[in-house]
Amino acid sequence: MSRDVSERIADVLEAIGRCRRYVGSLDSDDPDLVDMAEDAIERNLQNIGEAVNAMPAEITDVHPEIPWPQVRGFRNILVHEYFGVDVATVREVIETHLPLLETALRQHLA
Repeated sequence: MSRDVSERIADVLEAIGRCRRYVGSLDSDDPDLVDMAEDAIERNLQNIGEAVNAMPAEITDVHPEIPWPQVRGFRNILVHEYFGVDVATVREVIETHLPLLETALRQHLA
């Protein structure tokens, strides 16, 4: 089933929101909660990469401030090099890069 652009944007925005909600759990004293948060965050980052991979040029071309190839590539790292994923890098992506992506994509929902 193919998804249209607005659905893909909604998918990315939902995944960003989930990552933001879950990132605080990475600081928990409960190792099971930390593991679950890591798994959930990584899954949502994969979803973002997958949705962005299918984003048309009409969206990506007007946002050169977004490193689209790196967003797509991070999905591949999460999927194929999952044992090498650094939690600090994941946190940086959530706190530094996802807000820019969210701002850019929200412009296309109005």
